Amino acid sequence: MSHDRASRRTFLKIGSALAALAASPAWFAPVRGADEKPRLKVAAIFTELRHRSHAYNFLMNMMGRCLFRGEWLDLGLDVVSFYADQFPKNDMARDVSKRFRVPLYKTIDEALCVGGKELACDAVLLVGEHGDYPDNALGQRMYPRKAFFDQIVRTMRRSQRFVPVFNDKHLSYRWDWSKEMYDEARDLKIPLMAGSSVPLGERRPMLEMPAGGAIDTALSMHGGGLESYDFHAFEVLESFIESRRGGESGIAGVQLIAGERFVEYAQSSAWPAELVNIALAAENQAAMERQTRPIATTSRPHPDVGDHAILIEHVGGLRTILHKHGKSSDRWNFVARLKNDQAPFHTAIINGPWGNFNLFSALSHAIAHFFKTSKSPYPVERTLLASGLLDAAMRSHAAGGKVIETPELHFSYETSDWSRFRETGSSWKVITAGTPQPTTFEPRR
Repeated sequence: MSHDRASRRTFLKIGSALAALAASPAWFAPVRGADEKPRLKVAAIFTELRHRSHAYNFLMNMMGRCLFRGEWLDLGLDVVSFYADQFPKNDMARDVSKRFRVPLYKTIDEALCVGGKELACDAVLLVGEHGDYPDNALGQRMYPRKAFFDQIVRTMRRSQRFVPVFNDKHLSYRWDWSKEMYDEARDLKIPLMAGSSVPLGERRPMLEMPAGGAIDTALSMHGGGLESYDFHAFEVLESFIESRRGGESGIAGVQLIAGERFVEYAQSSAWPAELVNIALAAENQAAMERQTRPIATTSRPHPDVGDHAILIEHVGGLRTILHKHGKSSDRWNFVARLKNDQAPFHTAIINGPWGNFNLFSALSHAIAHFFKTSKSPYPVERTLLASGLLDAAMRSHAAGGKVIETPELHFSYETSDWSRFRETGSSWKVITAGTPQPTTFEPRR
């Protein structure tokens, strides 16, 4: 085949895909009118902007329309500046900056001041995820979230103006730095929101944990990587159990069991095989409802030695488990056994037809509410606890599965009802598995 003929065939394929996307009633359907309230100016500080990076996922929602509960919403935000820490080969930051006329600055201070001398934005989106950063001796990716936050605070101090900051995922890979970020935000009265997108996904079945209920044990399951997905699994866990009687009381000890130790543990009587089966059954049921291929359920441990468990002892005696099972970035299951209740609570969190990309719509909607009100829909203490939990878990892993006592995590917090920020599944009637996924940076206008 000649080069010209191959090029023409590639061109026709691309043209057909773009035509299908343009014809999709879901992506280009009429939208509601724009929000008449004053629009907030947002500075976007990120590690890298490329297809399906976290910065991409957020900005696709914030620089265009955001699909939430079946409606395309204008979040009332204007992204007025970029700071990119790295520029990979598939970088989009330079192109997006030029096409959308959002200045790309060389420093965080310049981005926050939009080229001036004083803080010139109303809120800050801090996305310290993805990019080429080294791992430390514990195997933690050393993302520069603390360094970014410190520079943001420095500009706010100089300007004597403090605006809301959203920090993507956990605060820092180090507990002491996480606590410093939290304490400084509290001392300076900087509204701070952080955390995972997964708790905001659709629950199937759509069940609520009884407020003030007494929990006997609980398990949160994922199918992703060590630490990075354990974080999401813990926030899913907390998003359910933090409403228990007395709220979250803190964590007394953490143990990460992996490799052959996990295989042995999963074959022992201590392993809650029944809860694992129930969690997988919820996933299978959700998969059948979505007409996708269900995953086989078994009471035997998965043969992949990459599977692991993080055992958590909470202050007050509650014991919970984070369990990595198999390899699926779409796996988010939760199960809990309540005291004096024979039927365990169980659900699967659905991330949508386009995978975890869809989760960022609900989170972007929640962030917009936070930017406008300076009030996080759920406590930032949940993510502070997650930051300390992960640090302790990785120290346990490095020590061969030793139990790590965590007196620094002996703090409590309570939550309120944030259910209105969760996706209900109505959006999957607007976009379906057959709707072409965006492959370029073209927010819905």
